[in-house]
Amino acid sequence: MLAETICSAVSAAGLGIAAVTAYRKRFLAATRIAAYSLVPIGLVLTGVVEWVSNIAFKPSVWLGFGVLGVAWLLFMITRAVERRGVGTRKERRAAARAAQSDAVAPAASVPSLGAGAPAVQPRAKAKPKQQTAAPGEDFSDIEAILKKHGI
Repeated sequence: MLAETICSAVSAAGLGIAAVTAYRKRFLAATRIAAYSLVPIGLVLTGVVEWVSNIAFKPSVWLGFGVLGVAWLLFMITRAVERRGVGTRKERRAAARAAQSDAVAPAASVPSLGAGAPAVQPRAKAKPKQQTAAPGEDFSDIEAILKKHGI
């Protein structure tokens, strides 16, 4: 009952301020003040003030707000951990599948020896450069690529 009285007094005071503002020929500001001053009385008439006052004085309601806060905190912690992780769930699954399979990677020229063993590539014997090519036609890099792939 006290909350309803206070809201009514606030609305009456706001309407008085709006009337003084309108008297000073500031009609836009007066209309805005009147709109704000009608909100508390509207909340009283709809029953929201009574509902809020019933919520505010029950310990079980505050316990519920605490549980919601803990849930929100847990969501934020999991998001922060996920951002610092290896990436998205799809990326982690793809990485796990790649680690389990013993297949050759698409860009590898030599099959891998195991999960943790580094790939060893055989070294080709160095040949002296051929002088038969015309200037501007250096195919040594192309030959090296073809030899690397066994062609």
